[in-house]
Amino acid sequence: MIGLDQLAGMNIHYLYYSLESFLQYQQKIGITAIELWGGCPHVFMDSISYSDCAKIKKLASSYDQRIIAFTPESIIYPYNVAAPEAMQWEKSKGYFSNAVKATAELGSKIMTINSGYGLENEDVSESWKRSREMLSFLSDIADSEGIEIALETLRPEESKIVTTLQDVQRMLSEVRSEQLKPMIDCTALAVAGEALEDWFESFGDEIVHMHFIDATSNGGHLAWGDGELNLFESLLKLNKYEYSGYLGQEITDLKYFEKPFQADQQVVESFKKTLKLLPR
Repeated sequence: MIGLDQLAGMNIHYLYYSLESFLQYQQKIGITAIELWGGCPHVFMDSISYSDCAKIKKLASSYDQRIIAFTPESIIYPYNVAAPEAMQWEKSKGYFSNAVKATAELGSKIMTINSGYGLENEDVSESWKRSREMLSFLSDIADSEGIEIALETLRPEESKIVTTLQDVQRMLSEVRSEQLKPMIDCTALAVAGEALEDWFESFGDEIVHMHFIDATSNGGHLAWGDGELNLFESLLKLNKYEYSGYLGQEITDLKYFEKPFQADQQVVESFKKTLKLLPR
């Protein structure tokens, strides 16, 4: 049965707060699992170096939290899984290689990633090849570090490479690595007109992680209660398919950035209320 302990707080909407203040608030509302977003000012990482992961892990532990997944920033320029230019490609390889190593040092078993994006004036087949090559390269590093890479879909306005369940199936079949696994992003799922059942019927227990947030058919990474998805029905489906992974709260709408703790409180209250309604 899905429980509150599967909620994984995420720091992406705490961009204007310290990492410690984020951890303090997660502890206050009873969150014990963290999906760490790898962006400044909380985590510094480039193609050469990255923050002291042992220090970050110790800080999280001091607030009774465990970092269960690491999500390096991969949409904001300049690092890109499918980088189209030679120097950017090499720098991106270094950056994402560091992200894999950081994931292991943080004590996490999962690093989330997307397919990256290409140029609007090139054939998608070209950006697909670059994405596949990078994901294959990173999967080999993940194997040596003992972690899994969870591949999510993006919305069409973010990328033309992997945006649907079928795209994930194709990419996994072409990369052919046990380290590359599927994950669900509820926003991309809603935009694509897909259902949770579609993913679980296709991948079953191969799904290792979720960005389980509210959304609309037009997008939005929203706190539960602010979008169009039905939390009760969604949790019923997760129970039906016996999902045992974590539910990352990738809340990215700018309206939450001033008072991010209010969004987190809203999510926890929504979960507590809805969990009581689920059949036992």
